[in-house]
Amino acid sequence: MSGADNGSAKKLILASKSPRRLALLSTIVPADRIIVVESDVDETIAQGETAEAYCLRIAQKKALAAWDRYDGNRSDIAVVVGADTVVLFEDEIIGQPRDEDDAMCILKTLAGRRHEVMTGVALLGQKSCNVVTFSVKSVVWMKELDLEMIREYVATGEPFDKAGAYAIQGEGRKLIAKYAGSYSNIVGLPMDELTAVLSRVLI
Repeated sequence: MSGADNGSAKKLILASKSPRRLALLSTIVPADRIIVVESDVDETIAQGETAEAYCLRIAQKKALAAWDRYDGNRSDIAVVVGADTVVLFEDEIIGQPRDEDDAMCILKTLAGRRHEVMTGVALLGQKSCNVVTFSVKSVVWMKELDLEMIREYVATGEPFDKAGAYAIQGEGRKLIAKYAGSYSNIVGLPMDELTAVLSRVLI
């Protein structure tokens, strides 16, 4: 998919302002074929909603919202990609920290323990507005962290737009003991699974 653009290739809308997702997507789709459209949606968790159902619902809402907001030539668009990533600890969804105190609290909770990272992905195709959704889960073990280590990391500002209050691809890598499963999923976009789906819609 990353070959030369012949000028007639369809484009892709990424329904995310995340630079991490854009960087990952750019490894398989030429940058000039990606259009970023921010999609602000209500991300409130519904009562009794499972993590997978939540991720998939929000990912689909993001894709639909981006498609509604896009004011360019829609005939040029092959697919809209929406994604949502959450951290799961003891079956509880942990999103992005509200503030510094919340980031400290989240990291103290995860320190020395195992948690899961789940990303839901929704692809909205132009033809018949069909939607393909899937989710991917990875497992992460965080190191034992003392209060000073947590405080120093929070002071970098890195945790504040990250589910679970850390970035495995940034300074947060120093907090991680090990992980299992898709690394890119932990960053925010499961690339192996996404590539397989996109290969069927992007030509």
